[in-house]
Amino acid sequence: MFESSSHEGGSVDQHQILTQVQSLVDRERELRDQLQGGELSREEEQVEIRQAEEALDQCWDLLRQRRARQEFGEDPDEASARSVDQVEGYLQ
Repeated sequence: MFESSSHEGGSVDQHQILTQVQSLVDRERELRDQLQGGELSREEEQVEIRQAEEALDQCWDLLRQRRARQEFGEDPDEASARSVDQVEGYLQ
């Protein structure tokens, strides 16, 4: 799960969120490579891919929140990561 606060207790900025996104995308690639190489079962890959996708959805949601707050003159640092259940429940 993606956490909206850093280990020091402050809020994360856009750069940190985008860094997390890149890390999760890299993890997805690594999992697919491990599956193709026989290092990981299909079930293991699917579980881990789902977790990475859920964390990515949380990151994108947090970025949207921050950008909307900024656009409307509010403090983007007041945005916070929503739960996986909440983010995954949105209609696309």
